[in-house]
Parts: sequence; C-alpha cells; structure tokens
Amino acid sequence: MRPIIDMDNIQLEITNACMNQCSNCTRMCGHHAKPYFMELDQVKQAIDSCKHYPKMTGIMGGEPLLHPQFQEICEYMQTVIAKEKCGLWTCLPKGKEHYREVIVATFGNIFINDHTRDDILHGPVLVASDELPIAGWQKDYLINKCWVQDSWSASVNPKGAWFCEVAAALAMTLDVEGLGWDVTNAWWARSPQHYITQMSMCHYCGLAMPLERRCSTDEIDDISPKMYEVLKNFSPKIKKGKYKIHNLETHDETRQCATYKDESYRNIIAKRYGMFLVNNEKGFNEPYLTKNWTIDCLK
Repeated sequence: MRPIIDMDNIQLEITNACMNQCSNCTRMCGHHAKPYFMELDQVKQAIDSCKHYPKMTGIMGGEPLLHPQFQEICEYMQTVIAKEKCGLWTCLPKGKEHYREVIVATFGNIFINDHTRDDILHGPVLVASDELPIAGWQKDYLINKCWVQDSWSASVNPKGAWFCEVAAALAMTLDVEGLGWDVTNAWWARSPQHYITQMSMCHYCGLAMPLERRCSTDEIDDISPKMYEVLKNFSPKIKKGKYKIHNLETHDETRQCATYKDESYRNIIAKRYGMFLVNNEKGFNEPYLTKNWTIDCLK
C-alpha cells in the first residue's frame, strides 16, 4: 500500500448527498436515511490540516455543490491553499450554475462526471470480501494490492481522517466509531504501518476482489447476504428494491472501467455552466469561464 504523501490528492468529503443513485457507488449514495453535510468549522479544520500537503487537496461528495455552504467553503479554501493545489470532483448539477465564478476562482483542477454514460462500470463495493469463498491468504494479498488504495485517495469525512476514501465511506455508512484519525496537522504523513486498524474496513469491501462490475446507470447495488442484513434496516435504496443479492461467485473482469475520461464528454458538461476546460501539467482539467454566458442561456 502507498504512503498518503505519495498519493495525487487528499479528498475532503463534505457531504454524501447526491442527486444520483448510481450502481455500486463508492459513497453508498442512496443508502443513507439522512445524508450528512459537514459543519463549516469541521470543513475549515480539514482544509487547515492540508495546508502543507505537497500534492492536491480535493473537495468531493456525494455531490459537493449540494452543500448549503459550498460558497463559504470555497472562499475559505482560497485563503489557505493555492489554486493550483485545489481540486473539485463534481457532476455540475442543474440549479447550481451560480457557483461557476467561485469554482473557477478556487480550483485549478476539476474532474467532471455527471454519471449519464452507460459504459461506466462500478465494482460491487458492498459485497464484503469476508463473505467470499476465497482463501484468507489470497484475500489479504488482494487487499494489500488494492487498486483503490493504489490509485485513489486518502480522505476526511465526519468520522475523521482515513488512509482510503472507500474505507471512510463504509465507516460512515455502517456508523463505525473510533477508527478515524484526528484531523490534525500532518495527519497525512502516516505510512502503511499506521493503516492496520483502519484496514478492518477492507473486509466489508469488495473492490479489491475479482468480481463482476455493473453499469453505473443501472442504479442497482450488488450486495452480499450479510451486508444486506445490516443495511436493510435503514437503507432507502434497499426499501425501493434497488439492489441484488450477490451470489458470491468470483469473476475475472476485463472490461474497461474508465472510458468516460474523454475530453468531449467533460467539456459538454462544463459548457452547461458556461465553462471550458484546459489540460494542465497534472493531467487534470483547469476550468475557465466562457465570456458572455449567463444562467439565462439555460432557459
């Protein structure tokens, strides 16, 4: 596993509210009876803790633009972290176009995905690895080689700071207490030897396992039997029947998982906000405002 300082960015997960109900969402959107919105002071503390992080600090959700204090969060972030080290992960939802100016002023990096394409595949995060008929040593090997921890981010949410953003989201969904680190300066200096306790969340997760992915637009979650027993008591998505009990069969998945990362797709979404995107040296997009654009253009 990677030290956090080797990651491209840290994610500050300011909400798990989302207008979408994607299949196998890594934030389990749709399973929360009441989504959270981090308190502004809590977000400020998280931003402060990343002031000296040498890579990028991201604002993410759920859909972060749904946070009722998104404007204030951006304005505070501008005072702490340089624009070129700030990132935003968003769908750019309808009705939030008035945030376009503060987005461009705050974020030198933006990653846009509105989850409308039917060729995006999501792994079954809620199929617990502990329930799979795989030898224990093999599960441990796969967890230690997990592609999520190897390519995604550490994160902060109301449960604290985490070595893995999916572990953080699972702890939030399952209401696991006591595993998140205190959000203090340089919490991100931790290395894999410090992850052991938090890695208990990996046994609830299926992303490192050889399992078939599902099209994200299906809006169906694959759930292992024991995880279903836990979630059925409170999950709105389960109550709506938007799930399938997994048969626990392994599968060598070879289909492409990230075909949505083409330029035209993201620029079409950005255009809705009167923005256009330019590739930067980090391999991300930097947003710019389109001149003579107004919200009236949408009418």
